[in-house]
Amino acid sequence: MAKRPAERAGVADIDCTGMQVLVTGSTSGIGREAALSLGRLGADVIVHGRDADAGAAVVSELSGLGVDAAFVQADFAAVDEVRSLAATVRDETDGLDILVNNAGGLFRQGRLTDIGVEYTFHVNHLAPYLLTTELLDHLNAGARVVTTASSAHRGTSLDLDRVTTVDSYTGTWAYSHSKLANVLFATELARRLETTGRGVVSNCLHPGAIPGSGFSRFLPGPIPQFVKLFDAVPGITSVEDGAAEILHLAVSSRIGDVSGRYFAGQRPATPSHAARDRTAASRLWRRSADLLGIDVPLGDVQLSAPTEN
Repeated sequence: MAKRPAERAGVADIDCTGMQVLVTGSTSGIGREAALSLGRLGADVIVHGRDADAGAAVVSELSGLGVDAAFVQADFAAVDEVRSLAATVRDETDGLDILVNNAGGLFRQGRLTDIGVEYTFHVNHLAPYLLTTELLDHLNAGARVVTTASSAHRGTSLDLDRVTTVDSYTGTWAYSHSKLANVLFATELARRLETTGRGVVSNCLHPGAIPGSGFSRFLPGPIPQFVKLFDAVPGITSVEDGAAEILHLAVSSRIGDVSGRYFAGQRPATPSHAARDRTAASRLWRRSADLLGIDVPLGDVQLSAPTEN
């Protein structure tokens, strides 16, 4: 019998009873598996997605395990819906112990959201940035923020001039750029949390190349059909493996107080040079607040010399 994500992450003996968790993008793929796994460990789980029927199915499965679970529907391209999601979480929980920023995708067509931001950047970066900052005061001491990034961040550099236009848009570049933003966001969040003494950690991860996640449906041309051929190939990362990467950062005792790191294969890894640029991370943090029309979250902190991971 194939190992479940908790076993693959070495956390099957962790007791999450009483912990309150939000997993975004948890109606399918690795988010769904992570939500189910956290529920099996005893956590109360808030499921998020756009598909109400799929969300109800995950909640039903969690409830069948005796888990206190609820579904909140929100379109990450809509600022008001992200704010509403955060408000619901604040109203329905005493505080969050784990926030998993997992929702996202790769989109073929270039378009702008209602606030004039390129859609991929908005959904993959700006929405989790907003959600996290809306929930900062609701994170319990010792809470963990886990962000699903990707090794696709490599090969790009931060270009904030391109986040409000679809000129020369390509889905693959936009996706890679948004994943770079995920890494910069997670590490900058960690730095600001540490500086302000919040007692909350932030890390990000590469979940692996996962044909079974359904992600390939966003890819152009015949690639989705080609990727399906890998589903039965030994050694290709599975949905369970991807969920295990999330669980490792979310609950593993091996992580402890580790914060501001990028993980791959359940180990700390070195992200690209562009992803280690603290000046760029600070610029992204400020620009994200500007795009949303909000004050800079966690205030201004002094830049320190970059540390090579």
